[in-house]
Amino acid sequence: MEKDIEYLSRRDFSRLSATALGVIPLMSLGNILNYTPKASTTNDIEVHLFSKHLQFLNYNDMSEAAANLGFEGLDLTVRPEGHVLPERATDDLPHAVAAMKCFGLQSRIITTNITDTRHSESKNVLKIARNLGITHYRAGWLKYSHDKDFSEQIEEHSKVFGSLENISEELGLHGGYQNHVGSTLGLPISYIYQLLKMTTTKYMGSQYDIRHAMVIDGDNWEIGFEQVRPYINSIVIKDFKWGIKNGKKVPVNTPLGEGVVNFNRYFSLLKKYKINVPVSLHLEYDLGGAEQGAPKITMDKKEVFGQIKKDLTFLKETWKRAEP
Repeated sequence: MEKDIEYLSRRDFSRLSATALGVIPLMSLGNILNYTPKASTTNDIEVHLFSKHLQFLNYNDMSEAAANLGFEGLDLTVRPEGHVLPERATDDLPHAVAAMKCFGLQSRIITTNITDTRHSESKNVLKIARNLGITHYRAGWLKYSHDKDFSEQIEEHSKVFGSLENISEELGLHGGYQNHVGSTLGLPISYIYQLLKMTTTKYMGSQYDIRHAMVIDGDNWEIGFEQVRPYINSIVIKDFKWGIKNGKKVPVNTPLGEGVVNFNRYFSLLKKYKINVPVSLHLEYDLGGAEQGAPKITMDKKEVFGQIKKDLTFLKETWKRAEP
C-alpha cells in the first residue's frame, strides 16, 4: 500500500523549535522519548484517538491534531497498512512516539495484528513498544470456525492466549483482545470469557467494545459485560443504530449519542466497578475515508477534525455526568 507518511529523522527533531512545537522546549530525540506529559487535572478519563482515523497525516501532523483536539494520547496502529508497519517498527515506532510526546501526548496503547508470538517480528514490535513506555496493546483477531468442534477450538485458542500472556508477562505489558462482530473469535463474548478465565487476568485481558457487544447481545449486553468485567484493561468507544439493507437488519455506525448505545448506563457501570482504563475512541461513520484509515481523504480535514472533536466532547461530558 502506498503511504504518504513522512518519516522524521533525528536531525529533524533536533531542529524543531519551541515555537513550532508550541508545547515543550527544544529537546534531543532521546530526551523527547523520556518526556512524560503531566496527567490531565480536568478530566478523570484517559481518551486516546484511534490513529487509524488520522492515517492521512504524518506522525508530526497527526500528533499536533490530536493534541489540539484535546486527547490525552493516541492509540497507534502498528500493523499492516497502519501508521507504523510491523517490519519498520525498529525505525518508525520511536519516531511516532517522539512526535506524540513533542505535543504532550501519552503513548500508552497500540493496536497490532499479533497472534503468534513465535514470529520474531511480533516479538520485536512488543519489545520496542515496552522500551518506549507503551503499556497496553491490542492483539490480532482469531478466527472462529463453525466447522470445528467447540471444545477443540477452545483448546487451540487457549494456547494462543497463553502465549500472548507469557510474552506480556515477560515484557510487563497488558495484552487485550477486542470483541468484534464478524467471523472472529468473540461472538458471543462468553467465548472470550472462556479463554480469559484460563489466564492470570493480569497480563492478558479484554479490550471491551460496547458497540460490538450490543450488536450481538442487544439489551442483554450487561450479561457478557459482567463476565469479562474483571479482565477489562482497555475499552473502545463508538456508537451505532439499526438500519435496513437489502431487506435485512444491519448495524449502521453513527456519531456518539446518535445511536442506541446507552452511554450513561455503560459509564455508570464502569464507575461503579472502578474500571478506569485507557479509552480508544473510534469513528467508523463516513469521514471521507478517514473512518477506514485511508491515506488520502475526500472530506476537508477541518470537517473531520470537527466531528472528532464533537465525539470527544460528548464522551467526556457524558462520563462526567454518569453516576456510579
